[in-house]
Amino acid sequence: MSTRPLHAHCHCGALAITIPAPPVEITNCNCSICRRLGTLWAYYPAGEVRVSGHPEATDSYVQGDRTLRTVRCRTCGCVSHWEPLEMKPGARLGVNMRNFDPALIANARMRMLDGADTWTSTFRDPPHTV
Repeated sequence: MSTRPLHAHCHCGALAITIPAPPVEITNCNCSICRRLGTLWAYYPAGEVRVSGHPEATDSYVQGDRTLRTVRCRTCGCVSHWEPLEMKPGARLGVNMRNFDPALIANARMRMLDGADTWTSTFRDPPHTV
């Protein structure tokens, strides 16, 4: 597994996202916002993710229980991440892995989260490679 930081951009390049390592697990949530956005989330401690261009090139959306904001590029509309409204010790960010090369998540376990109804999860293991 890579220990070098990994980089991605939104479609227009106004936002650059840096994460410390490939995710071991990603979340595919079907709640009302995630299913509309088509995101695949990986979670990292807030201090380990860098989003260049934020907040000057971003817009955000706050919904539901008003504890986090979903952030997108103001120009191309690509969702980069979600972040807590209050950055407390131990806070984490959800990074939209759809901005990264698909090969980066090919070996990640996928958590299928039923955020629309039961808030329970099932898991899909990555395909076995020979």
